[in-house]
Amino acid sequence: MDLGGGRDRVRVAHGSRGGWDMFGPERVVTRAKANVLYELDGRPALQLYKDYLGERAAGLPATGLLFPLAVRASDARERRVVRTILSVDETNQSMTFAGDIPQDALAQLMRANFDRLIQGASDAALGCGGESPVLSLAVSCVGRRLVLGERTEEETEAALELLPAGSSQIGFYSYGEISPYTDGTCDLHNQTMTLTTLHEVA
Repeated sequence: MDLGGGRDRVRVAHGSRGGWDMFGPERVVTRAKANVLYELDGRPALQLYKDYLGERAAGLPATGLLFPLAVRASDARERRVVRTILSVDETNQSMTFAGDIPQDALAQLMRANFDRLIQGASDAALGCGGESPVLSLAVSCVGRRLVLGERTEEETEAALELLPAGSSQIGFYSYGEISPYTDGTCDLHNQTMTLTTLHEVA
């Protein structure tokens, strides 16, 4: 996208990626309200989640950072958004996420792979550069920071390495990132690295 008129213009580009590994079958969200998930394939969501997590289920909701949910609107739509667990309700066997879970959407569990998370940061930078240096605004989820731990700096370095030589990068950690996936309208993302780059073009 170019902003401004005359000879000098500003080009804005963006990218957003997660890098999580998906596992298990996709399941239909059969009962949900706003950001609370009650049932997947007609089964209590929390119990189903615990079945997959095994011993790690005892640490919920904290261990949920390692196992977010991939959600897409329908089987005809490839674009997925990531949703992170905020809390669990043992009484209702439900889970509250950091973003809405649409009724009848498709959901699939994901798990952390450190190398793929860092590769996801690199992938977010693809298409954000050009031949000239850019200013990159990097917004990463605080959940990624907690998951990556001592490797946190690697994802910001990986994103910067994919940008043109001489580029500068600033940023912060957030509790949700807003960006188009690649194009189209903006979505609320969890657990992603999201970049916005700017540079002047003649």
